[in-house]
Amino acid sequence: MKISFFGGAQSVTGANYLLEYESNGKQIKILVDCGLFQGSKISEDKNDDFFQYDASSISALFVTHGHLDHIGRIPKLVRDGFNGKIFSTPPTRDLAQLMLVDSLGVMKKEALRNKKDKPIYSEQDVEDAINRWQTVDYNQEFAEGDLKITFREAGHILGSAIIEIKNKDSKIVFSGDLGNPPNPLLRDADKITGADYFIVESTYGDREHGEMAKSKLRLERIIEDTVNAGGVLMIPAFSIERTQKLLFEINDLAEHGRIPKVPVFLDSPLAIHATEIYTQYKRYYNEIAKDIIRSGDDLFNFPGMKSTLSTEESKSINRVPNPKIITAGSGMCNGGRIIHHLRHYLPDPKNTLLLMGYQSAGSLGRRIQEGAKTVNIFGDIVSVKARVETLHGYSAHPDMNELYEFIENSADTLKKVFVVQGEPKSSMFFTQRLRDYLGIDAAAPKTGDSFEL
Repeated sequence: MKISFFGGAQSVTGANYLLEYESNGKQIKILVDCGLFQGSKISEDKNDDFFQYDASSISALFVTHGHLDHIGRIPKLVRDGFNGKIFSTPPTRDLAQLMLVDSLGVMKKEALRNKKDKPIYSEQDVEDAINRWQTVDYNQEFAEGDLKITFREAGHILGSAIIEIKNKDSKIVFSGDLGNPPNPLLRDADKITGADYFIVESTYGDREHGEMAKSKLRLERIIEDTVNAGGVLMIPAFSIERTQKLLFEINDLAEHGRIPKVPVFLDSPLAIHATEIYTQYKRYYNEIAKDIIRSGDDLFNFPGMKSTLSTEESKSINRVPNPKIITAGSGMCNGGRIIHHLRHYLPDPKNTLLLMGYQSAGSLGRRIQEGAKTVNIFGDIVSVKARVETLHGYSAHPDMNELYEFIENSADTLKKVFVVQGEPKSSMFFTQRLRDYLGIDAAAPKTGDSFEL
């Protein structure tokens, strides 16, 4: 068996891994994930590039979860000739359909703005992909050719999976993106033992998060400080998981009287629809969240909360007097309605921009996070005078210690670990840590690298 890395290699985005093996004299090829490259804009130029393999030769695609950097090029794969099966958990299929349709809308706008011919896929390509998509729940082993596949709980977002692939010789595990425990909504990632090969994420492979309890206290104080200043708190929304977790926390703070009562706007159609999908899959929640639901509480709604689906509703937010809280897409400020709010509210020092997740290199969120005094928004030079805060405790990814413990569970059996889905500094740091402390053969592959297993 051979593994090749065509995305997510010394890069956080674009996850795309090819496994090849021989069966009865025939070469079989399968993929794990097929994501968008993201950075300065949603539709990076390299997403237009040809795949470095023949899409029509792929027999199956296994999907870890529904974030665009893991699913965003699936319709392009179909357009380029892929005619195999797609497998994931049920929530991942539903979230993927939502994300792909939304992403296409963004790509169309970017194509017009940048005078490009067309997006990398069409509505028909999305429909064709969904029509060949099959769902399998956690812990239900199924066969694909000579391989046995099992999805395990990853705890990252609703339906996210660690993918175990077994052949007669070995057990290969793709972590996908793992969760950051404890999660107020979802179960923690399953413990994986007995792996021979690990392909593991490293988004935060070189740093630690703060404690969740401290993060919640900081969130409370940031809200209080902004409200007391009479300002606007802007929170760029990662539509899946981070938004639902944030609403859950604000709900709890509001219902226990720990923050002032102010209007809270969820100004992201994608996040609103993703939250609707979350409410359809309550069986995936952890026991604490299930108990809250059984008590009669709505996890994602509270007094003062308003979802603004239409453009007119979004524009009307500006007419609501301060103080107020606005959560809007996108999470890295690459697009979406948050851009309009940033242009309007960044110049006022009474306001606060709260970044609650990883900001990819080149993204607008990253530039502001790193101290830019001015930014270009829709051709306007906007001064950044608002307070800028970052809260890592609500990250949907584990930190370096949690990643280390995750790998350590299989330390006795591991032959090699491939460290992916992190910037070079993070990937290389975590790779060296595994070598030094666990004595494991570990590598941080580059795009195009192949290894025999």
